[in-house]
Amino acid sequence: MDDEDRIALFLDYENLAIGAREDLGGLAFDVRPIADALAERGRVVVRRAYADWSYFDEDRRMLTRSHVELIEMPQRMGASRKNAADIKLSVDAIELAFVRDYVSTFVVGTGDSDFTPLVYKLRELNKRVIGVGIRGSTSALLPPACDEFLYYDDLEGVEPAPAATPSPSEEESPAAKERDLDDLAGVVAQSVAGLQRTGGQVTASTLKRTLLRKDPTFNEADHGFRAFGELLRHLAERHVVELADGPTKGDPEVLLPALDGQQEAFDLLRSVVLDLTAKHGRAALSGLKDQLRRVRPDFSEQALGFRSFLQFVRAAATTGTIELRWDAGADDYLLTVP
Repeated sequence: MDDEDRIALFLDYENLAIGAREDLGGLAFDVRPIADALAERGRVVVRRAYADWSYFDEDRRMLTRSHVELIEMPQRMGASRKNAADIKLSVDAIELAFVRDYVSTFVVGTGDSDFTPLVYKLRELNKRVIGVGIRGSTSALLPPACDEFLYYDDLEGVEPAPAATPSPSEEESPAAKERDLDDLAGVVAQSVAGLQRTGGQVTASTLKRTLLRKDPTFNEADHGFRAFGELLRHLAERHVVELADGPTKGDPEVLLPALDGQQEAFDLLRSVVLDLTAKHGRAALSGLKDQLRRVRPDFSEQALGFRSFLQFVRAAATTGTIELRWDAGADDYLLTVP
């Protein structure tokens, strides 16, 4: 029990309830999916929700059943109900951070960017901060400020009303989905390479924390995987990473594959990119493999253990040999030498 994170949950209830109703097809907000998600992360010792409850009378019973303390913020003549709730929530959170030092994680349920300073202050006090908000009503400023951000829409047990069937033009194409997965593979490989350079063993849990620091909204479920371990096994099958026994069961060590001839091939790629940039002003991914084979006819990324040429190029980017970025205007990846 002593190893468990102690969690304090603070809900800007008006923001969440109205956001769910307006952005999730009239869905009634339910705190239980949040409670279930937090149960996987530690022990919730404080649960408070702030609102003028005369506006949310029907929600009282649901919250009480989930052991949430209801903080009443009645509207007074000439006062802003919302501002009063925001101030009270922030003051209570900071006070708790000082008087309950055993609380290591603060969860702020809101999509309001006004709480960004609170998040910064809690992190300054060495507290981990998890944000929870409705995707459609969450400010773009809030998620990057948090250590982790959970979209309520994506939590287990939340079932928004069915949306209208998207047109073919609105649906993500298989090529776009593959590109997203390739982008993720590149971020994972770069993260592993960076962690290896700083020394120490890179475990799956360490890697997941690093990915969340880079993007607090990261969730493997967005890429079709039920768990982070499933994502890592998929990347291992694609030879992006290798998995080995870690220090504890269920937390494998994550390594970058060591392949014969790899550095020589990266050096070849670098020289070709330099040559193309000098001649044409840029080096695009399309046709690049043919350019490499003009210099070295026997070149094959599969012989080096890579499933595709893009995967080979991404691996080169993780070593700093080249830099790779998607250019929407060119509708292609462009390569440069740093």
